[in-house]
Amino acid sequence: MRIGFDAKRAFHNATGLGNYSRSLMHDLAEYFPEDAYVAFNPKSSNRFKTPHAHIQEMLPTTWWGRKLPAYWRSFGIVHDIKKSTLDVYHGLSHELPIGIEKTGIKSLVSIHDLIVWRYPEHYSAFDVWMHKKKITHACKVADRVIAISEQTKEDLLHFLQVPSEKITVCYQPCHQRFERTLSESEIKVIQQQLNLPENYFLYVGSITERKNLLNIVKAMQIERDNIKIPLVVIGQGKGYKKIVQQYIQENQLQDRIIFLSDSPEAQHTEFRNGSWFPAIYQGASALVYPSLFEGFGIPILEALWSNLPVITSSLSSLPEVAGPSSLYVDPTLPSSIAQAMLRILNDEGLAVQLKKSGWEWAQQFSRENCAKKMHTLYEACIHNVG
Repeated sequence: MRIGFDAKRAFHNATGLGNYSRSLMHDLAEYFPEDAYVAFNPKSSNRFKTPHAHIQEMLPTTWWGRKLPAYWRSFGIVHDIKKSTLDVYHGLSHELPIGIEKTGIKSLVSIHDLIVWRYPEHYSAFDVWMHKKKITHACKVADRVIAISEQTKEDLLHFLQVPSEKITVCYQPCHQRFERTLSESEIKVIQQQLNLPENYFLYVGSITERKNLLNIVKAMQIERDNIKIPLVVIGQGKGYKKIVQQYIQENQLQDRIIFLSDSPEAQHTEFRNGSWFPAIYQGASALVYPSLFEGFGIPILEALWSNLPVITSSLSSLPEVAGPSSLYVDPTLPSSIAQAMLRILNDEGLAVQLKKSGWEWAQQFSRENCAKKMHTLYEACIHNVG
């Protein structure tokens, strides 16, 4: 097969959709090297290179495409897709170009979540309009729609009435770097580079109301005499982050909450490209991730692969990923979060059990399993099977 990808996120986004795009392309090229892969990139990037040697990067071939990369990605790319004689084209992040359905090339689109439908108040009016327009168009013209979780499939059925037979759930794996267990000395070296304490809880994700960081901080305030290790926060935010920081200041928790992404140490290339993340996970006591809603929840999978206990909520897709070997809390109650954190600190046997069973659960999300399912879907799409 000759497979093309909308690879903008792979070359330009450091988190979320960028990680998904890079990992999927890399894993397909690794496990199915007999196929040809073309990564369509609207403009050159110095930050991320092609994820695998078997992948060909395709930049705009026309002068106006190079001058107007956003326009090329939505319209002009169709010309280059046709020239590339693809068998199938995969929109990796919620959208497909206008006119793809007229090329005769089969197309798929990955839908990660429909949060813009569920929480429109978290976006500007323009972003709500634009996201809804792109996702609706992509689901309409795609030959197959890939839902990143059963939760996302349910939302596609509910909000967009996408035919059930058109949707396939394909989970995502985490980056291959999380497959290796580091030695204690390797972990300590990176902790020292980042000026991290010896023991800490970990939060990874954007700092938005939906991710619920404030209630974690409130949990630490409730049990401040018993939860003596700090919380390391990896992620960025705006208005909601200021609310969290104000609460921290008012309750004198500055020494308990470490905003690692804001530190000078976070400027290391190895932190920015994610190379140090396995050590950060493996050095933590638990991941605390009581989100109110997720399309998937990749930090949970990264934690499970890292032999790290997970504290999360039983909402949306989170139980799909976290499985039976995580601690579930009521995310609206700081006291519930606090009790789970105390259980990790006070019950070493429980922590060991969660590490072992969590890692075993995560094996179903292996890179090979996910790549094989996606590859099978490409073949079915091309041959109109299923």
